[in-house]
Amino acid sequence: MELKGIHHVSAITANAKENYHFYTEILGMRLVKKSINQDDTSVYHLFYADEVGNPGTDLTFFEIPNAGTTYQGTSSISGTSLRVPNDAALAYWQDRLNEYKVDHDGVTKQGERNVIYFRDPEGQRLTLISDETNTGVKGGKVWERSSVPVDKGIVGLGPVKLTVQNAAPTITILTKVLTFKQVGSYPSPVNGQEDILVFATGEGGTGAEVHVEVRTDLPRERPGRGSVHHVSFRVDNLEELEQWRDRLEEFRLPNSGLVERFYFKALYFREPNGILFELSTDGPGFATDEDIEFLGESLALPPFFEDQREQIEARLKPLNTETSH
Repeated sequence: MELKGIHHVSAITANAKENYHFYTEILGMRLVKKSINQDDTSVYHLFYADEVGNPGTDLTFFEIPNAGTTYQGTSSISGTSLRVPNDAALAYWQDRLNEYKVDHDGVTKQGERNVIYFRDPEGQRLTLISDETNTGVKGGKVWERSSVPVDKGIVGLGPVKLTVQNAAPTITILTKVLTFKQVGSYPSPVNGQEDILVFATGEGGTGAEVHVEVRTDLPRERPGRGSVHHVSFRVDNLEELEQWRDRLEEFRLPNSGLVERFYFKALYFREPNGILFELSTDGPGFATDEDIEFLGESLALPPFFEDQREQIEARLKPLNTETSH
């Protein structure tokens, strides 16, 4: 049993329409699924990814229209990375972010890798990370109709950063329960704070890392729009997910049990600092109920919500996601 890397990251937006514009028009990601929050069917759940929504490329958003401001702090997923093919792509992105007046810090270093730290309009903490030296998990493939050139586009999710006040219990879960190994560290950009630790699983590399940052100078985060809800890690198949459930039980970690998400099966639990982790199967994937050519264009409902379609659609604000073919 070994996790294969990052599966998806799910965050919060207060405005699906503006969120859709930013992630598709400016960042060039493909909306591969326009669905609903299965726990609150009156709001959207939007999935942005590579051309077909390969596992490891999905950044998803729950729309919570009345979400308040995020007060940044600990016990949080404080950074989401998006992989680009190489350093040349980062130079392109620096110009593009300037062109669209996106708040960013320019090209800088994260350990040995080149990155650009930037924020979306709601303050979502994002990083473009270069795969120039990546030898681990391969990235996905940019959609040919992306608003960004295919050789410069986002090919998947990179490392997620966890910010905690006390790293020891989180590290125990990552290494003793979830098969991660510490593979390095790099200096914190904040004076007086210890180095950020790098953990990897599976083939390693940018698509399979968790970075753990200790911040003793911050209170616990109060999440809102622009915050991350959870990170999910890749499990090969249902049989293995069942083994992971049993493993969590052995470690006496309270968990959700297996949850049917239709596009994948899932299992949720919180690590000791309160951060929500999910384990998700790689399949069956997003083309289960839509033609690949038309992914994300109409409202997709899992079969167990189909009989409520009329009521659900009546409550949702219209969001036009059709693209020209």
